Amino acid sequence: MREKTETNYNTKKEIEVIPNFVDIDLFKPAPPASVKCHIAPNNEKVLVHTSNFRPVKRVQDTIRILEKVNNVIPTNLILVGDGPERSDCERLARDLGLQKKVLFLGKQEGLTDILNSSDIFLLPSQSESFGLAALEALSCGVPVISSSVGGLPELINQNENGFIAEFGDIDRMAKYAIDLLTNEKKMKRFSENARKSVVDTYSAEKIVPMYEKYYEKILSQ
Repeated sequence: MREKTETNYNTKKEIEVIPNFVDIDLFKPAPPASVKCHIAPNNEKVLVHTSNFRPVKRVQDTIRILEKVNNVIPTNLILVGDGPERSDCERLARDLGLQKKVLFLGKQEGLTDILNSSDIFLLPSQSESFGLAALEALSCGVPVISSSVGGLPELINQNENGFIAEFGDIDRMAKYAIDLLTNEKKMKRFSENARKSVVDTYSAEKIVPMYEKYYEKILSQ
């Protein structure tokens, strides 16, 4: 829980902010599932992104990041979800000659198998309130590379469980991805840190008591 001071009509009041939590027993590291052979049939590295394909999610940036990363190391991109930007993303993948490197999976009920078959989660959003998708990836031990917007800097510890770059800085995000994908020891450390950061701070065991304490406080007033 963090507290911040908000000024309202010259009166300061404390606002308690309770973060989201994730089911760490559902979203947990596991060996790659059978879907891995479809995602990366030639043992390519795998980038993944999940969203509702709205412009604010900047899904096309993930394809441009893939282009730069794939020039250095064979890599595929998995895009999960659907929305108004999907057709533009499919067109961009074709224009860049990456149609065989980008797999559009549409909406999926279960993400854990996909996350556990991926190496890096990309979230180059223009705006993000908290970043629950990033939290789920981290819980599975998947490092996150994101833009520095919304609540993402609270989830991602720079150069520990992922990387943060300025919004729109595709070159830097690609550089970070290449750094991780070409350094097995570093990738392993980031993966372990990703899981630990969620278990230590964002599990239901940690967060639910905060809600209970807050409700008790409200009811006692």
